Amino acid sequence: MLVLGIESSCDETGVALYDTERGLRAHRIHSQIAMHTEYGGVVPELASRDHIRRVLPLTESCMAEAGLSLADIDAIAYTAGPGLAGALLVGASVANALGFALQKPVVDVHHLEGHLLSPLLADPRPGFPFVALLVSGGHTQLMAVRGIGQYELLGETVDDAAGEAFDKSAKLLGLGYPGGPALSRLADQGDATRFKLPRPMLHSGDLDFSFSGLKTAVLNLVKQQAELDEKTVADICAAFQEAIVEVLLKKCLAALKETGMKRLVIAGGVGANKQLRNALDEAARRRKFEVFYPPLALCTDNGAMIAFAGAMRLKFAEPDYSYNCRPRWDLSSLPAVG
Repeated sequence: MLVLGIESSCDETGVALYDTERGLRAHRIHSQIAMHTEYGGVVPELASRDHIRRVLPLTESCMAEAGLSLADIDAIAYTAGPGLAGALLVGASVANALGFALQKPVVDVHHLEGHLLSPLLADPRPGFPFVALLVSGGHTQLMAVRGIGQYELLGETVDDAAGEAFDKSAKLLGLGYPGGPALSRLADQGDATRFKLPRPMLHSGDLDFSFSGLKTAVLNLVKQQAELDEKTVADICAAFQEAIVEVLLKKCLAALKETGMKRLVIAGGVGANKQLRNALDEAARRRKFEVFYPPLALCTDNGAMIAFAGAMRLKFAEPDYSYNCRPRWDLSSLPAVG
């Protein structure tokens, strides 16, 4: 089965072709970062308009790379939520229009399930069951995953997510938008021992997270500096990143211990962080568990994860081609795939 995946939940337009026998055939991503940088954040109306401009050329590019035509597609998957309502509507309308025109089934996909399953596109790929750390956008969650649609929430952030803390702290340091990647790059050049930042909820006794206080600590640290020179900014970045990584690492280890599982999956944008990967790899060697990541190119929002998740849920494809957008959508409401 050849599945076309369309992702348009926020500020990346992603299109991909996934073959259930041959794997990922082609994928394309267009990022809107340059457009939104001028405003210091995502402007929903601009995001929606840009998705409209990009989705069909990206689809044509994918088909050309794979040497296929639209007639070869067996099903179409699209991100139905959560996300920006207008942006979701673009992907939904294109997917359902194509489905109707080609008389092919259409599958609505949960954006977070796409991220959660994206490490299954890697080689090697994890088997079930596993603990998953989902760190994408406004989400930081630990889950026990026993199969497709079998997700048990173990813990989540009570305020800011890790990605939000990265971006907000970067803005305090004058690093622009999106600040997370810039903060990580500077952290590699800084001295993490110069400043001491808190590790919120590190010893809370549960698997929840809190990163708002860490962001506030960065704000106070910035105010205390007589001069925010390049070296000082790099050192604050290093201290901040080390604090985030330590919390994420310790919570992951606690989740593995609590569930008795021996596989850990990292999904979402923060999963591309080099220091986090290094810390988890070292812990895996010492504690004898396996850790899996999506390919670096598939850590951010992308169509490949949507095409794959759609392929796993083809039996739930809708024949009526209705626009099924859910800006808010509880992951636990998804049916299990038997």
